[in-house]
Amino acid sequence: MIAEPVMYGGLDCVVVRSETQTPRLAMVLCHGFGASGEDLLGLAEPLLELVGEQAEEIAVIFPAAVLALDDRGLPGGRAWWWIDLDRLLNQPTPEVQRAFRTVRPAGMAEATQMLCKLVGEVRQRWNLSADQIVLGGFSQGSMIATDAAMTLPEPPAGLVIYSGALICEAEWKERAARLVNTKIVQSHGRRDPILDLSQGQALRDVLLAAGCQPKYLEFNGFHEIHPVAIHATVDLLKSLLV
Repeated sequence: MIAEPVMYGGLDCVVVRSETQTPRLAMVLCHGFGASGEDLLGLAEPLLELVGEQAEEIAVIFPAAVLALDDRGLPGGRAWWWIDLDRLLNQPTPEVQRAFRTVRPAGMAEATQMLCKLVGEVRQRWNLSADQIVLGGFSQGSMIATDAAMTLPEPPAGLVIYSGALICEAEWKERAARLVNTKIVQSHGRRDPILDLSQGQALRDVLLAAGCQPKYLEFNGFHEIHPVAIHATVDLLKSLLV
């Protein structure tokens, strides 16, 4: 397997793939707020090792988010849109929490369009159908992946939501039914101090109400990607390579 820098959809990416085999499945994993574009790169090895013999049929793409945070005190950090974490975590008034859940943040629509463009270019690059695409991410990255999955002309085959939350509530309730045929893995730590468990449960409930069947996993942990979620992701990938 090789890791190569590529630009898709105007986003700098690292792609992990076979040197010799054309991918039959592409998975896009989006990092969280304040992380570098390569923050989730370490997931490629365990995911592909657990997939086993068919690992060479998968390309895993790690895009760097559109917004650089160097001038906001986070050198090398990036975000899909700006979040005032201090206000969200230290001043969690009902108004602040309600706005986080209901308002589409400034810059998110543009970031979603770039991620959708990335998917289109990846499909064209390897002649893949929507049934050969998996979107996912961690924290803020899972939110942009969810929004893109609901926005794409053809929903992806899979969606992986690590420690996500319900945002854009009215829009997502309206569009969630588009994912009824998408295989969804969602995981959340019961002691998550960043995005409370209730926020993940709210997203799960929106998906269920729309007729989706997410594989929802709670674990005794914090704001993290738990091994149980990795194994569930591997099962999803294997199911799409049959």
